[in-house]
Amino acid sequence: MKSKHVAVLLGGFSSERPVSLSSGKACADELEKEGYQVTRVDVGRDVGSVLAELKPDVAFNALHGPFGEDGTIQGILEYLGIPYTHSGVLASALAMNKEQAKRIAKSVGVPVAESKVASRFAIQSKHPMKPPYVVKPVNEGSSFGVVIVHEGQSHPPQVIGSSEWKYGDTVMVERYVHGRELTCAVMGDVALGVCEIIPTGHSFYDYDSKYVAGGSKHECPAKVSPNIYQKIQTLALKAHQAIGCRGVSRSDFRYDDRHSENGEVVWLEVNTQPGMTPTSLVPEIAAQAGHSFGDLLSWMVEDASCLR
Repeated sequence: MKSKHVAVLLGGFSSERPVSLSSGKACADELEKEGYQVTRVDVGRDVGSVLAELKPDVAFNALHGPFGEDGTIQGILEYLGIPYTHSGVLASALAMNKEQAKRIAKSVGVPVAESKVASRFAIQSKHPMKPPYVVKPVNEGSSFGVVIVHEGQSHPPQVIGSSEWKYGDTVMVERYVHGRELTCAVMGDVALGVCEIIPTGHSFYDYDSKYVAGGSKHECPAKVSPNIYQKIQTLALKAHQAIGCRGVSRSDFRYDDRHSENGEVVWLEVNTQPGMTPTSLVPEIAAQAGHSFGDLLSWMVEDASCLR
């Protein structure tokens, strides 16, 4: 019923606050057009008391980053008994920890790149693995803190050990996989289309590529062979289900087709709170599958529950 009162949770206090504000505004505006009663909640540390007083029928989680997609806000909503969108406490926490998520995905046959977790201080003086490799924070999203170490680089990147580093002391070091950036959205228990992301003027799909207009080109559907397309859909759904995701998620892949069309497909991570901004991938992939932005958001509201 469209008369539901939906609290759109946006903003928050992670480094991804600007993205969340943008996602939240787009979702709140569209849900109002769909006929829902919408209250925008800029999330602070008093969010529990704010929501207890507001008593919405559903919480639409448009938060990104720590506290919003790591199981924290999900736990608060469980305590309050407010049905919410996206994944539950456990899946959110697992997916946010890139190394744990990879272990689970690998256990069900999803191919992942070799990696190790280390203290950022321990890898300052010598390479933790043979370059090329990628260093990334274990618990961040939106490509914050991602550093690529290229072949032939004589020492690890010094920024990781510097006082300017603000992404935690534990990092994941992962073999760099050459190739194309592909992503696949899952809606419920259905893998939607596969999209190729082509960064424009960026070496990889970084923050600006994701959220600045013109930062990347999206090829939807991706121009790959039918067997690679279906393989990525299968792997995205397998990872979504193994980690225990609910609602909408998006899995990212690398596809190295330099030597053969079958090439190497490697799963990187699952995003349980994919962006819902005007440049975001999931709304675009959903549209290709015949779901308008309004239809997608309405489905998410109606799918909301506790104990996810």
